[in-house]
Amino acid sequence: MRFDVLTLFPELFAPHLSCGITRRAFESGQVDVRLWPLRDFAEGNYRRVDDRPFGGGPGMVMLAEPLQRALDAALADRRAGGSSGGSGSAAPAIVNFTPTGRVLTQALVQELAAGEGALLLCGRYEGIDQRFLDRHVTLEISLGDYVLSGGELPALVLLDAVARLQPGVLQAASHEQDSFSDGLLEGPSYSRPEVWVTPQGELPVPPVLLSGHHGRIARWRRERALERSARLRPELITAARAAGRLSREDERFLAALDL
Repeated sequence: MRFDVLTLFPELFAPHLSCGITRRAFESGQVDVRLWPLRDFAEGNYRRVDDRPFGGGPGMVMLAEPLQRALDAALADRRAGGSSGGSGSAAPAIVNFTPTGRVLTQALVQELAAGEGALLLCGRYEGIDQRFLDRHVTLEISLGDYVLSGGELPALVLLDAVARLQPGVLQAASHEQDSFSDGLLEGPSYSRPEVWVTPQGELPVPPVLLSGHHGRIARWRRERALERSARLRPELITAARAAGRLSREDERFLAALDL
C-alpha cells in the first residue's frame, strides 16, 4: 500500500520511518510512504504557501493552489504506476486531519490497513482553504478533542498504526491482543524477575502466569481485560455486549465485580 503525504515539514517523517519495529513495513515497501514538500509546489521568490484569511481574524490560511499542484503531482505519479496498487487502482482516499473528523479507532485503522493507502494532507496554521477541502477530501480523521500545531503528528500516528498490522511486522498474536482489537482494553503484562524486590516490599508476578496452564492463563487475561475495560471504559463493555462478544462466563465475571 502507498501513502502520499503533503506536508510543509517532510523532515519530521524520516526518523519515524527508519526507527522501531515498524520500520520493517517501511523498508520492505509494504507501506510505501512518499513525501511531497509543499514549498516545492509554491511560486514566487518566497515559495509562499499561506496568506491572511479573508474577513480578518488571527493566523494564516494554507493556500489552495500549491496544495492543488502537489496533489496533482502525487495522483499523476500513482497513475504512472509508482504505487503498490499500480495503474488502474481505485481512487485513494484523500485524508484531512481535523477536529470535525471521524475519531481514529482501531476499527478504522484496520479498515485502512486492508486497503491500498491514501493521500494525507498535513494542514498548518489556521487550516486549509475550505474550497480545496470541499473539492478533494473524502475522509476526515480526528485524534481526539484537542488541538495540534499541524497534521504531521496525526499522519505519523496513522502510519504507525497501519504499519504494525502489516504481515511480518509483528507476530500476529501481538496485535491480536492489543487494546481495542477485540473491542476491549488489553490487560496487564509482566516479565522478569518473578519477584521484584523494592524498598517498599516484594512484588511477585501473578502465580497463574507461572503455572504453564494455557487455559487458565487465557482466562486470567480475559478477565483482566474485562475488569480493566469495565472500570476505565465501561462503554466498551456495553458495545461488546451489544455486539454479542461476551460469553456467559464473561457476564458472570462482570456481575461479580464490585463496581
